[in-house]
Amino acid sequence: MARSFKLPDLGEGIREGEVLAVMVSVGDAVAEGDTLLEIETDKATVELPSPYTGTVTEIRVKAGDQIEVGEILVVFDGTGKTHAEAPPAREKPSPAPERPPAPEAAQGGGGLSGPVPASPATRRLARELGVDLGRVTPSGPSGQVTAEDVRAFAGQTPTPDAPPPAAAAPSQPQDTAAGPTTALPDFSRWGMVESVPLRSIRRATARRMAQAWSQIPHVTSEDAVDITALESLRQRHKADIAAAGGRLTLTVFALKAVTAALRAHPRFNASLDAQNEQIILKQYYHIGVAVDTPDGLIVPVLRDVDRKSITDLAVELNTVIKLTRERKISIDQLQGGTFTVTNIGSLGATHFSAIINTPEVAIFGMGAARLQPVVVTADDGTPRIEARLMLPIGITIDHRVLDGADAVRFLRQVAGVLGDPEKLLLAMN
Repeated sequence: MARSFKLPDLGEGIREGEVLAVMVSVGDAVAEGDTLLEIETDKATVELPSPYTGTVTEIRVKAGDQIEVGEILVVFDGTGKTHAEAPPAREKPSPAPERPPAPEAAQGGGGLSGPVPASPATRRLARELGVDLGRVTPSGPSGQVTAEDVRAFAGQTPTPDAPPPAAAAPSQPQDTAAGPTTALPDFSRWGMVESVPLRSIRRATARRMAQAWSQIPHVTSEDAVDITALESLRQRHKADIAAAGGRLTLTVFALKAVTAALRAHPRFNASLDAQNEQIILKQYYHIGVAVDTPDGLIVPVLRDVDRKSITDLAVELNTVIKLTRERKISIDQLQGGTFTVTNIGSLGATHFSAIINTPEVAIFGMGAARLQPVVVTADDGTPRIEARLMLPIGITIDHRVLDGADAVRFLRQVAGVLGDPEKLLLAMN
């Protein structure tokens, strides 16, 4: 009996990818664990190992194809050792640790009692389809409910030989990765054009930004902080940090400053569960840092920032940025963030309004620090003008969870810590 290998669930929030390379050909003898394909998701490059030992009889994808979870990729002849489920995908260069599924009590009449094993992505799909996981017959290892089980229960399992749905008429609005759209005119009527596919990170960014902007009422507050003393501290110690393998940037100090503010203002370290009308306050501080890469914006996460020293963060952030730009960051390192910091100062920009990284409720931004004339007061009370290094900062909030006054208080606390290195020291554990 032929065995089909389908794109497995790659983790929370990842539903699709692009085939970078097909590592096998029809007729190849493959052993369990051999790499079949290499794909690129909106988060990382992933190797897909074979769940079977057998001979490849059919390959249904090629490099450049967009594939979705559950789609058949390779067909085997069915001989040799087989397993019901594919092994977990291998991320490059090393596998990410698997997260144990969170327990979920089954509800509803006739359902199973006790926690139902399922991945976070499967649980989210069940919520979207209104499916009670306790009533779904599991097919995964150790009784785990898979995404395919949920779709089958909901009556949405696609028929393999069914023809694709008819395309919408060009004049009708369509839902795409970037949101609802209408047909565009033929731009080639007026000159030469080039069409570039919306793929991978850019496609995921378009989808997430459209979702965030359409669902979240954004409010941005801005301020400026005198970091003259902080910059002096940074210059004195950056060589020592570099010797340890890190880079002592303003972002490192910002990570500690915002974490101190998050501890004092817990609603900024939260997510809104609109379906259940709850605000989920997180008791951990996993801060995402927006990284500009040749492929687009990626946000790796630094975990437990409150427990790490400035030196630890400087080294870790330097490593994470390098891995991200090389597309070697693991999927696990891109998940679980509670708050995001973005810094466009290196590009020379000053003020900007950031879009919230859902499902977070706020994002902190920094611009380029510049010397500016500032009125300061001498010890004797005499005002004078001095050149001070001023850093523009801003906070964008989800107005469903936070108010403008909350944003101002949060921003003033961050400014107070960044403006006084002694306060920064006191803010650390």
